[in-house]
Amino acid sequence: MKYHISFTLLIFILVISACSGYNKTLKSDNYEAKFDMANNLYDQGSELRSIALYEQIYQRMPKTGEGEVSYFRIGKAYYIGGDYYMAGYYLGQFAQRFASSPKAEDALFLSAMCSVSNSPESSLDQNETELAINDLQQFIYRFPNSTLIDSCNSIIDRLRFKLELKEFNAVKIYSKTSGYRAAVSSALTFMDDFPMSGFKEEISFILVKNSYLLSKNSVENKKMQRIVETIERYNTFVAEFPESKFHNALLNFYSQLENLKAELEEGENDEYK
Repeated sequence: MKYHISFTLLIFILVISACSGYNKTLKSDNYEAKFDMANNLYDQGSELRSIALYEQIYQRMPKTGEGEVSYFRIGKAYYIGGDYYMAGYYLGQFAQRFASSPKAEDALFLSAMCSVSNSPESSLDQNETELAINDLQQFIYRFPNSTLIDSCNSIIDRLRFKLELKEFNAVKIYSKTSGYRAAVSSALTFMDDFPMSGFKEEISFILVKNSYLLSKNSVENKKMQRIVETIERYNTFVAEFPESKFHNALLNFYSQLENLKAELEEGENDEYK
C-alpha cells in the first residue's frame, strides 16, 4: 500500500514538473528551448501540446528553417488530432508559403485529405465533397509526377460516386412523390452529368415513366408534344436496354400513349372536317 501511494505521488510530481517546465518555456524568450521542447513533444506523441510552441517559433522566425518545420508540424499536429479544418488551412497555406519545400507535396496532399475527411455521407449537402474533388485535382495539377496520383484518382472516383448516389436518390424521391416534371428534369440532368452511371437503366426507366405520367396529366395544348417526347424516350430505352426487366411496364405505358395519341389526332382531324 505504501509503495502504491509513493508511486502515485511520484507520478503526480513528475506531471506537475512537466507542466511547470512547459509553461515556463512557453513564456520564456528562449526560442531554441521552445523549438527543442516542441520537437520532443511532437516526436513523443503529444502533437497538440507542441502547437503553441511552434506557433511562437513561426511568428518569431517565419522564413527560417525552424519556421518552416514549425508551420508544417502545426498543420500535421492538427491533422493527427482530427481537426481537419485547422489542419487543412495550415497544410494548404504551407504549400503556398513554402512552395519550394520538399514537404510541399506532402502538405498539399494532406490538405486535400482533410477536405476528403470533411466530406459527409451522400444524403447530406455535398459542398465539402465538391471541394475535396477540387483540392485533389489541384494536387494532381501541381504534382503530376507524384507517386500519390493513383491514390488521388481512386479517391476522386469514390467522391464522385457519392455525388452520383445523392443525385440518383433525389431523382427517385421526385418520382415517388408524384413530382413528374421534377423527376423528368432531374433524370435528364443526371444522365447529362453521369453518362456512364451504373444507375443509368433505372434512371432511364424513371424518365420514361414520369414522362408518361406528365403527358397523361398535361393540359390539352401540351399533351401531344409530351406524348411524342415520351414515345421517343421509350424507343431510346428499348434500343439501349433490350434485355431490361422494366420492358413490360414500359410497354404498357407505350401502348396507352399510342392510343391517346391516336385519339388526339382523330380529334384534331374532326375539327377540320
